Amino acid sequence: MARFTSRLLGGAAMVAVLAVAGTAQAQSGQTLQGKTVEYVIPFSESGGSAQWANFYAPLLRQALPGNPTTVVRYRPGAGSTEGANWFQNNQGNGDGTLIFGDSGSTKFPYLLGDPRVRYQYRDWKPVLASGTGGVVYLKPDLAEMVTDGDMSVLKDEPFLYGSQGATTLDLVPLLAFKMLGLTVDPVFGVEGRGDGRLMFERGEATIDYQTSSAYLANVVPLVEEGLAVPIFTWGALDDDGNIVRDPTFPDLPSFKEVCEATEGCETSGTAWDAYKAFFIAGFANQKTIFLPGNAPQEVVDMYTQAFEDIKARDDFAEISEETLGVYPQQTGEAAIEATRQATDISDESKQFVLDWLQEDYGITVQ
Repeated sequence: MARFTSRLLGGAAMVAVLAVAGTAQAQSGQTLQGKTVEYVIPFSESGGSAQWANFYAPLLRQALPGNPTTVVRYRPGAGSTEGANWFQNNQGNGDGTLIFGDSGSTKFPYLLGDPRVRYQYRDWKPVLASGTGGVVYLKPDLAEMVTDGDMSVLKDEPFLYGSQGATTLDLVPLLAFKMLGLTVDPVFGVEGRGDGRLMFERGEATIDYQTSSAYLANVVPLVEEGLAVPIFTWGALDDDGNIVRDPTFPDLPSFKEVCEATEGCETSGTAWDAYKAFFIAGFANQKTIFLPGNAPQEVVDMYTQAFEDIKARDDFAEISEETLGVYPQQTGEAAIEATRQATDISDESKQFVLDWLQEDYGITVQ
């Protein structure tokens, strides 16, 4: 078995909030006093998932009854499928001492039927669904042609887009561009979305998207200089599973609105169902925390209450802004529904995506 690398959460961030813990313990009848919670993520110590896990870990220590020691363990490999396979095969006893955090790069191979995948999301119990967002932007001369979200006028324009790959999170924008009828030529091989932005700045790309945090930090200055214009966001997911406007950019239409305004783009049917599944998996419910499938309901309730107590903290908005933004942190039935939508795709929709990847980019997944 491969060795874990780990970081023990400690210091001021782990000071117990006894009132919160007492509330959770009283409501659940459970306690983890004297135990250690292993919070496994299938990634290395760098990157967004590590930041996310290390944000929540000390807060969980405070909120869970008994204030258990909380350790984030990293199990990277095979684009996160190795760690997910490990969790599938090492479920423990479901007593709350093991939790697992995934990301969009874990959900995408599952949705595509990647042969490396040995895990089944239906076997796990989600207790938190954590979303993010993204903004699509254009060069000003192209953006000024768009009226009321109708992208039809741009269908004859040739676009260049810097991409990390068609089966990465870039699957969402590439599929969205196709649904809008845009002619977008992806330049594959960029190492990250930051490199895609630099291509746009140098004039080597004419369309781009950035995640919300990167957009605010690096693209807003371009907008202020008149070098870029935001067109739409991917949107967000409400507690009922509906796509709504991104709460970070409420004045920008969502892709759903733009699709509705663009001739030939449908918000129902096979293509839309495929887009929605990957959008939720990559953005609206990009990261999820799971308990093992054998965890009893009282343990699920204990974690649900702990996350509710974390969200109810007076300082939560302040301390979470940098890592989480203002996106919904869903628990209970909302988390279950978000996870269902992010990991459930019809055979027809999956085949549509597989055929599109093969026909347009020569990529065979299965």
